[in-house]
Amino acid sequence: MTRREVLSGAAGTLAGLAAAGRLTAAQSAGGWKMSMCDWSLGRPADPSVFELGRKIGLNGIQVSIGFPEDGLKLRRPEVQKQFREAAKANGMSFHSVAMGVLNNVPLVSEPRAAVWVADTIEAARNLDARNILLAFFGKGELKETNADDMRRVTELMQELAPRAEKAQVILGLETYLSAEAHLKILDAVKSKWVQVYYDVYNANHKGHDYLKEIKLLGRERICEVHFKEGGNYLGSGKIDWPAVAATLQEIGYRGWLVLETTSPSGDLVADTKRNLEYLKKLFA
Repeated sequence: MTRREVLSGAAGTLAGLAAAGRLTAAQSAGGWKMSMCDWSLGRPADPSVFELGRKIGLNGIQVSIGFPEDGLKLRRPEVQKQFREAAKANGMSFHSVAMGVLNNVPLVSEPRAAVWVADTIEAARNLDARNILLAFFGKGELKETNADDMRRVTELMQELAPRAEKAQVILGLETYLSAEAHLKILDAVKSKWVQVYYDVYNANHKGHDYLKEIKLLGRERICEVHFKEGGNYLGSGKIDWPAVAATLQEIGYRGWLVLETTSPSGDLVADTKRNLEYLKKLFA
């Protein structure tokens, strides 16, 4: 049988079992937990995102810490309380907090950004979130050719890793770097509390062999994975998603599967449900 036939058959079996009421939403994809970024849902740092996520059928939400104009509001205890209550009311989970703010206020050059990360570690602990996404794009893009920035981020991670360990929160680096360049940082930091936040589409966009990179990094170095296809639906672009799913399972990855998808038709709910169903079939 081809991979397509296997996936099709598995999907049909799962549909029948789900209709019989024998599988929960979280179990319908083999126990995998599936989430989405709050900014992809159009509600960054907004607790109402949990109600929307429930309607779509997600298990959790990757929440943003906030922005300079709102003082990175998720750092505040009263805001954390609002988010916890919203998540609980909709039966959803926190799993990671994203610091997209670092794209405009670079961690390697802005002293206040390091303070923000330290505060976000505490916020993530308070929310029982396991991971923090540290973004290195835009103004904050990290390049291996910039030796000073590579040194600075390594030294910062060495300083922040003990804080992360104390809070039991993983710092996940999301960059355009190759797996080899990431490993240079991780090997120098020497802490399991600093890992890679892997984005398959970004890796492919930069010409990296994403299947090889996933194997090279391995389960111990990948904290979470983003799934997206640019402006397309999952499965209709250039990424070999069945191979990605097989490779992640081969290395023993069992973390969250996080959608960072767009809405090609303009119907966000319908398009996200379509991408979510595709993701479920991949990992069924």
